[in-house]
Amino acid sequence: MEGFFHRPVMCKEAVDSLNPRSGGIYIDGTIGGGGHSYEIMKRTAPDGILIGIDKDEEALAASEQRLKEFKTRVHLIQGNFSEIKVIIANLHIENVDGILIDLGVSSHQLDTASRGFSFSLDAPLDMRMDRRDALSAYGIVNDYPEDLLKRIVREYGEEMKASKIVRAITARRKIRPIQTTRELADIISSVIPKKGGPKKIHPATKTFQALRIAVNDELAHLQTVITDGVDVLREGGRFSIISFHSLEDRIVKHLFREAEIGCVCPRDFPVCTCHRKKTLRVLTRRPIGAGDEEKAENPRARSARLRTAERV
Repeated sequence: MEGFFHRPVMCKEAVDSLNPRSGGIYIDGTIGGGGHSYEIMKRTAPDGILIGIDKDEEALAASEQRLKEFKTRVHLIQGNFSEIKVIIANLHIENVDGILIDLGVSSHQLDTASRGFSFSLDAPLDMRMDRRDALSAYGIVNDYPEDLLKRIVREYGEEMKASKIVRAITARRKIRPIQTTRELADIISSVIPKKGGPKKIHPATKTFQALRIAVNDELAHLQTVITDGVDVLREGGRFSIISFHSLEDRIVKHLFREAEIGCVCPRDFPVCTCHRKKTLRVLTRRPIGAGDEEKAENPRARSARLRTAERV
């Protein structure tokens, strides 16, 4: 798609982590503009296969153009990466050699006002990655009960001032619906002035993160794709995930380590009764971050963390 732009974060590190090879089958669960996928396709020539998944139809259109030189080696699917088992089954594929998930919001989504992701661009409240979905940020902000809205802002945004923010939101929506990103950001800023917060962090940042996570049910889908992704990896296959905030990273770290441990029975049990087997070997004891040069060129890479595990 003309005008679509997304700079892939830690492109070399992420693709290196998959150890791609000729003839392998790889899944890019968040294909975006196709940046990571392009490198995967180059390294898997001449017969590697890529399955590219994205909820955003604009991202798929852009990646189709970016990857057109690879022709039949690429399969593009509009859907959620949590549907990974169904997607590969429909392609008559049983196992894959690598899975990459980039959990970041694309530059295109952030910089396109009409998508309603950014508080710096005035637009209707939306935040849907898949615009076929019914629930938008407008619905959550204006219709959710105060207690539920407060829980979303506190838990998904890790916002310590969630109560104050939500009281301001509910007071305003009693007068009239909150329609736009700028209106919501101004409401938040009115109760949390910039001068009272950390430098360079807008007061609305955490609340907007929370709403985006809730709109797209991101954490539940992440847990599902890790569990199901491990099942479809063949032995020696790699699973790499790039996260951008602590909620995501904790889930990735926990589920990777849980799969590495296998048995979860108490140590004093004479025999295993849980029947869980070790399925992963974690390759990154500490997450890999972007290099200084990339951080300087792309500020959105500063919070990126890459974790990788291998199927055993």
